[in-house]
Amino acid sequence: MTALRIVLVGYGPVGARFVDELLPAVRAGVVELTVVAGEDVEAYNRVLVAEYAVGNTELDSMIVGDRVVAEEAGARVLLGVAATSIDRAARLVRLGTGEELGYDRLVLATGSRANVPTLDGVERHRRDLASLEKYARHLVAHDDELPEGITALRDLADADRVLAAVRERRRIIVLGAGVLGLELALAAAHAGAQVCVVHHGPHPMPRNLDRGGGQVLRAALRRTGITVIAHSRAEAVAFRTGTDGRRRFDMLVTADGKQLRGDLLVLSCGVSPRNELATLAGLRTAVGIVVHPDLRSWSDPDVYAIGDCAQVVERTEELAGQRTLPGAPSGLIGPGWRQAAWLAAAFSAEAEGTATDAAAPEERDPIVMLKAEHIDVVAVGEIAADPWDDDALHPRRRVSQWADPEHLRYVKMVTEDGALTGFVSVGMPRTAAELTLLFERRGELPADRSLLLRFDGPDYDPSADADAFAPATTVCWCNGVTVGRIEESAACGNTTVECVGRDTRAGTGCGGCKGRIADVLARAAEADGTPSLTP
Repeated sequence: MTALRIVLVGYGPVGARFVDELLPAVRAGVVELTVVAGEDVEAYNRVLVAEYAVGNTELDSMIVGDRVVAEEAGARVLLGVAATSIDRAARLVRLGTGEELGYDRLVLATGSRANVPTLDGVERHRRDLASLEKYARHLVAHDDELPEGITALRDLADADRVLAAVRERRRIIVLGAGVLGLELALAAAHAGAQVCVVHHGPHPMPRNLDRGGGQVLRAALRRTGITVIAHSRAEAVAFRTGTDGRRRFDMLVTADGKQLRGDLLVLSCGVSPRNELATLAGLRTAVGIVVHPDLRSWSDPDVYAIGDCAQVVERTEELAGQRTLPGAPSGLIGPGWRQAAWLAAAFSAEAEGTATDAAAPEERDPIVMLKAEHIDVVAVGEIAADPWDDDALHPRRRVSQWADPEHLRYVKMVTEDGALTGFVSVGMPRTAAELTLLFERRGELPADRSLLLRFDGPDYDPSADADAFAPATTVCWCNGVTVGRIEESAACGNTTVECVGRDTRAGTGCGGCKGRIADVLARAAEADGTPSLTP
């Protein structure tokens, strides 16, 4: 039987998971796998780049791929090699080295790039079809070049620039108040840098938080020592020429006339999927590469997309004729990993000539977490509803809200027929963990919502809450790891969060569950430190 030839373009965390899941079929000789990795380093977890940028973690702890193991299994991994074009008719991928790779199935895991906002003084390039056809050599597999003193935060090179500024206690301006920008701002401030966050919204994380949660978060940022400037749209950058004759960033100018001096400007204005290869190849793209729920391209049954570049849309005759399509890539690592695992299983079954009944992963609203020292923010679902909304318009909806701004605490819960459909939690980590469980299970909230506040109360004992430590309770949402699985790992000698991560992958995604993993390990340990399974 001829092996199924699979070419994977992209070797980030999602691509690495796809490789890992496909290796048994590669070892069996039923799959021939070639990986085209644009960067010249092993696959690493980009979610942790902000931590790396302030010296809080090492590259070794970020690595999620294992090229040596993949190559020993029979895969071919091309580090530092870029794919430049796709010939769908011939089923070939052309590389920057001049080599051509034939495929039976092509998987695009090209991820996303940082958005460069419109600023006088910063050049940005269009990546529509006309621009790509004219300047493909400069735009495909290349990011926009930024002036010295201006950086995004998507890869290790970006992180190294931030790390140098942090170590020298320089003034850092973060443009944008999304999750990644705020995590960087908080980590840099704790490391001793002077940090200013500039954004044009009414409060931080405006896409994820309501006004109450945003205001409490802003107060928490300011207490940390971060300057927060809201309602300011960046308009231009100014430069200075140093004694060495080099031109560097000097000032951010906003539309309302503010002139903010700094040593490093970090652009944190969202991301856009890397669609260039797909666009040039004539594949349907919208925000991302448009794929069916089984991750197969609308335009070509032999091409698939996973992770940040994949926009999953069920194709209908009505949608097929529309220029704008609903949805967008999730941008989170958990959904990308689930897509990678499912697609690898589907390809393995195809190569082995067996059937698979597993349905493609169906994602609910993504859970957004801000992870920082002393600040916990979790939000999910539709949270725009207000407690004072007209009940006649939404007769089954209820909104509960609790705020303690002085102590930087806030919770809002939105329910429909008693079931949780969305929530915001700031400064209430244990309450957020309980609400996350209820949201994932589509569980009903207690009639007295205030009972949920006890989880962060001074007298709450987590060990007395059986449900929080029930074997089936999920701890790591990125990888679907339960309390029971962590306890099993602990019983096998993995008694630290890092060891459990290596064994189960728990905590290796967004990292927001590491505290919960530590709680499970602590409870699973006997007085003498020997781990034991929960009965």
